[in-house]
Amino acid sequence: MFRRLALTCAALLSVVSAQLTITSPGANDWWVASSVNTLAWSCTTSPYLNFTILLANSNLSVLPAPLAIIAVQENFDCSKSITQQQSAQPAGTGYVIQFASTLNETDIYAQSQPFEIKALGSSYPTTTSSAGSTSTGSASAGAAQATKTGGALAEYVPVGMSMVAALALGLVVA
Repeated sequence: MFRRLALTCAALLSVVSAQLTITSPGANDWWVASSVNTLAWSCTTSPYLNFTILLANSNLSVLPAPLAIIAVQENFDCSKSITQQQSAQPAGTGYVIQFASTLNETDIYAQSQPFEIKALGSSYPTTTSSAGSTSTGSASAGAAQATKTGGALAEYVPVGMSMVAALALGLVVA
C-alpha cells in the first residue's frame, strides 16, 4: 500500500515539475528589427507537444494585441530562427514572447522575460558560454534558409482573429 502511494506521488511530482521555459530572448538577449533572430526554449522539460508563438508588448501603442508569428510550432525543435518578416516590429522595449495553446491564444503556456527589439543595423548581444569564451551573434543567409519542420508561418494575422479562422482563410500555412 505504501509503495503504491509513493509511486503515485512520484508520478505526480514529475508532472508538476515539467515546465516550458523560454530561454531566449530575454533581458540581456535582445532582437534586431527586420533581421533573423533566434528563439529558444527548454524543450526537454515541456509537457506540451506544440504551441502557437506570439509576440506581445506591454505598451499597447506599440503592439495593440499579441501578434501570432508562428501558428503551430512543434516543441521538439527547441529553437527557431525568426525571419525578417516575423521580427519586423518597431524598435522598442517591453516585448515578450508567449507560447500559447494552438486552439486558444489566451491559454498561455510560457512567457519570456521582457526584451528589447533594437533598430535595424544594431549589433547582436554578446554571449558567454560556460567555458568562458564569448561570441557575438549574427544573422546570415544560411539562418534565413532554416527549415520549418512542423511549423507554420503566420506573418500577419489580423488582431482578434483566431488561428483557426486564419488557417481557414489561408492567412497562415499549416
